[in-house]
Amino acid sequence: MDRSLTFSTSGELIRVPSEAVVLISADGNYSVITLADGSEYVLTLQLGQIERKLMDFVTSGDNRFIRIGKSLIINREYISYINPARQKLILSDCRTFKRETTASREALKALKEYIEKEERL
Repeated sequence: MDRSLTFSTSGELIRVPSEAVVLISADGNYSVITLADGSEYVLTLQLGQIERKLMDFVTSGDNRFIRIGKSLIINREYISYINPARQKLILSDCRTFKRETTASREALKALKEYIEKEERL
């Protein structure tokens, strides 16, 4: 059974299954969580605060979330296309949704190399 992510601020509580989270992007002092069903939640938390919360998952052996650059955390299970030269990243389940986003060339190059290395193991 997959665990849920719970984010609580002074005015809201959001609880979602971790496997449904496609990406989390920074928007100033806010963060936007995008789910596989297309819904988005804006949190009054900075991306660094969310990253610290996700460290609980990493320590429990679930390393599905990867920080890409300063403004993006992605769910590695949804990576379907990386093109560093065009600064393009597509996250998709190859069935029901496709989300295209951008990141720096350096961040995408590092991600591509990381995934390639992981696949060789």
